[in-house]
Amino acid sequence: MQEVYDFLKECGVYYLATVEGDQPRVRPFGTVDIFEGRLYIQMGKIKNVSKQIQKNPKVEICGFKGGVWLRVAGRLVRDERVEAKEHMLDSYPNLKGMYSATDDNTEVLYFEDAVATFSSFTSEPREVRF
Repeated sequence: MQEVYDFLKECGVYYLATVEGDQPRVRPFGTVDIFEGRLYIQMGKIKNVSKQIQKNPKVEICGFKGGVWLRVAGRLVRDERVEAKEHMLDSYPNLKGMYSATDDNTEVLYFEDAVATFSSFTSEPREVRF
């Protein structure tokens, strides 16, 4: 999982795919954190992406750097604990102007049953499960 986290941090931006009914939705994200041995992302509950995940928690993210791309597929699980939100916001202090660990909007979610696949045009795909 640490390798997946490091890759996503170095990318800076990765893309999160959800579904809305039968329509795929993809958007850029930049938050990633490891807390208590789990890989987390962050968003606002008022956003459509949050509502899509609550209806169908199966997601996939994709990041690219240096000729290698990473896809992470799994289910996202909401963590309502203030400690998890604080940990994320401490990792991204620039978000503290928009989010708070105690507001009703800040949402952190961790991956469950994740399969991360590192791929490139020059080597065989390699999987990491967590």
